[in-house]
Amino acid sequence: MPQPLSPIVVIGAGLAGLTVALEVANRRPVVVMAKRDLDEAATAWAQGGIVGVLGSDDSVESHVRDTQDAGAGLVDEHTARFIAKHSAAAVQWLVDQGVPFSADPSGPLGLHLTREGGHAVRRIAHAADATGLAIHQALLAKARAHPNIVLRERWMAVDLITSRHLRRNETARCYGVYALDIDARHVETLPACAVVLATGGVGKVYRYTSNPDTATGDGIAMAWRSGCRIGNMEFIQFHPTCLYHPQERSFLITEAMRGEGAHLKLPDGTRFMPAHDARAELAPRDIVARAIDFEMKKHGLDHVWLDATHLGETFLKEHFPTIHARCASLGIDIARQPIPVVPAAHYTCGGVVSDLHGQADVAGLYAVGETTYTGLHGANRLASNSLLECVVLGRTCATHILATPPNPLPSVPAWDESQVDDADEQVVIAHNWDELRLLMWNYVGIVRTTKRLERALHRIELLKSEIDDYYANFRVTRDLLELRNLVECAELIVRSALVRHESRGLHYSRDFPDTLPVSLPTVLTRPAHSRG
Repeated sequence: MPQPLSPIVVIGAGLAGLTVALEVANRRPVVVMAKRDLDEAATAWAQGGIVGVLGSDDSVESHVRDTQDAGAGLVDEHTARFIAKHSAAAVQWLVDQGVPFSADPSGPLGLHLTREGGHAVRRIAHAADATGLAIHQALLAKARAHPNIVLRERWMAVDLITSRHLRRNETARCYGVYALDIDARHVETLPACAVVLATGGVGKVYRYTSNPDTATGDGIAMAWRSGCRIGNMEFIQFHPTCLYHPQERSFLITEAMRGEGAHLKLPDGTRFMPAHDARAELAPRDIVARAIDFEMKKHGLDHVWLDATHLGETFLKEHFPTIHARCASLGIDIARQPIPVVPAAHYTCGGVVSDLHGQADVAGLYAVGETTYTGLHGANRLASNSLLECVVLGRTCATHILATPPNPLPSVPAWDESQVDDADEQVVIAHNWDELRLLMWNYVGIVRTTKRLERALHRIELLKSEIDDYYANFRVTRDLLELRNLVECAELIVRSALVRHESRGLHYSRDFPDTLPVSLPTVLTRPAHSRG
């Protein structure tokens, strides 16, 4: 009797992971792991929308040009064109999954399209101002109903199982994953014919971020430890407009609000963006974030103001109901008052080096979405390209997995915790977490210097040593695993930033303020002797 197929394990339950799972599930069993509740993925936090080259006034070439312009010379043109060509099909796929996009009977596919910073035309399909939530809810409902998909909530990947664990002398291959059942406090061994990293970015390495608590760079760190190359980690996108409020530190004010005409202002009501860029509030995010940072430091401000009052209450309630309601709950009437905003770490433009099928350097290992470096985003991501990348490459990843005959899996060793104890003091983790995030915010933020980066690297190396010692001696917990991954990613960010002797896109250095005429992506390779 033939043996049942080993499952495909997808680590992450956001748009990237669910796209892969839904596309392969009709032919192969899938296990989808979410380290927190299933509805806590970063996808659900995305407000703006997804790019679709749909209108008669638009073209693939126009979208590629805008992507390249935002990416400041480091966009891979082949990747950008491939994804732009498949953007209309990606939007249609989401429509077919039941995503309730905002409608316009006269629009392409019957959809209302909006415009965001860096885009030449209206090409953003959206569901009011809660697009990510609408997408995530639709796909999650599909996954829950699929008989071939097992959803494991509150399960966290500890590390990938590779050839090293099996002591096999072969080209590096992934055979599964060690996974922590957080509630049972037990690590299980999950063999897999393919593992997909869809764990999102690393925003939680910074003190202020628009990201959910899931964004701790788990996939990037695990891939690095397994021997994969990591690219462009110096390019961390800071979203210009995160709500500044003591009760709400992670609420994003979508770029679409500036796309519809909202203005950034100083406390005296003066607009300042026209003095920084001819595109004013519609300039790419890196330019807007640096302009805000400059004005805050120049005037000694804790925040600036985003003024949408001139758009009118009816318009704001119709187009931005989530923002209107959330601000109202905090005592801010956005139809009559400007919104206090501050930049915050928002998107990781680098990550696991992977191709247009999601293949990473280790055979049997794939990566999709924010956890990757594909060349699409270059030195700065164009607004709403992130959801598009998840769908387009999630589907090509699934196609490649299905086209690859599964090999019989060898016996995979069980997780060994016979030499460790329960942690004696959790305060060590909390202290190191706080120190790391403050260190990264102060030394590796929107504006950098070589001295700051070197100081950051020195302290990160000390923290990493402490955390590795803790990891070796105590049973793993989610907090410990996340801290271990964050400090790994922090080191990758700093080392990448130190290599780049110029200012480009999201990386701005006072010591190297000019942009070089020719530049290449930053790709880090881990020495073979240090691979975990």
